[in-house]
Amino acid sequence: MDERQLRILRELGELGSVTAVAEALRVTPSAISQQLRLLQRSIPVPLTERTGRRVSLTDAGQALAAAAIGVESALAWARRAVTDFVEQPDGEVAVAAFHSAASVFWPMLLRSLTGPGGPRVAFGDEDVTQQRFPALTRDYDLVLAHRLDHAPPWPRTVVATTLLHEPLDVALPTGHPLACKPQLSPEDVADEPWITVREGFPLMAIIEAIASVAHRRLHIAHRINDFTVSAEVVAAGGGIGLMPRWTGRPHPGVVLRPLSGVQASRHIDVLHRPERIARKAVQTVFVELRRAAAVIQGQGRVP
Repeated sequence: MDERQLRILRELGELGSVTAVAEALRVTPSAISQQLRLLQRSIPVPLTERTGRRVSLTDAGQALAAAAIGVESALAWARRAVTDFVEQPDGEVAVAAFHSAASVFWPMLLRSLTGPGGPRVAFGDEDVTQQRFPALTRDYDLVLAHRLDHAPPWPRTVVATTLLHEPLDVALPTGHPLACKPQLSPEDVADEPWITVREGFPLMAIIEAIASVAHRRLHIAHRINDFTVSAEVVAAGGGIGLMPRWTGRPHPGVVLRPLSGVQASRHIDVLHRPERIARKAVQTVFVELRRAAAVIQGQGRVP
């Protein structure tokens, strides 16, 4: 077995098909199949099995795929000792983030990393559902992702570090009758028209929890994923919504009020593959992200 074969097995465990692995690694499906056959010849027990249209790993395959993570990490650290690329402090670091995190973290990164000799940061905005964030670590060194408190943990294929545990507040237009209350309950807000994200995105779970506690279905008036746009619609009287307390941009026509009775907060985590953090430039950006998070929380807007 070799490093490439182990990488293919690891990706197959995550993606579930030879075609998907071939697309991810930018090779042909026949090349992937050939490498899997070569790997299987060196292992005395089956590594894969077909489940419907998907190819899944057997217990032995999962054990080997888990070991492949350690192999890739070890090789990455070995290359660190012998290549100038890894020690290069001004290397390029690819960073992905969802929109609201990007709007506050990216300007702070740019300001803190300005100057000669620092990493060259390449940003990419990725507005995806929670389960798709780990896959972004194939193309980015660091990925800022969000996860609700009760959501499943990130898979073990990535390393996750929490930057912020951010409250999500009810956003109301200024002058709304509920704005005079210091805290709102699900019953207070259940009869209002709502502005929410699209189905499949994490905040919908809080909307469903509000409806469950209030014992009635909420009226969804608009579905908008961008908080900046949502704030404009709230301010114009189009409904109420949920807004992040620290990473949302303040709007003069919107007030935030804490929500009681349900868990209304999210984790903002930075995800990466274990081997990526071996690079000095990535380590530098990672440290700056944690510093930025401390500043954001320290300057957080309290309703």
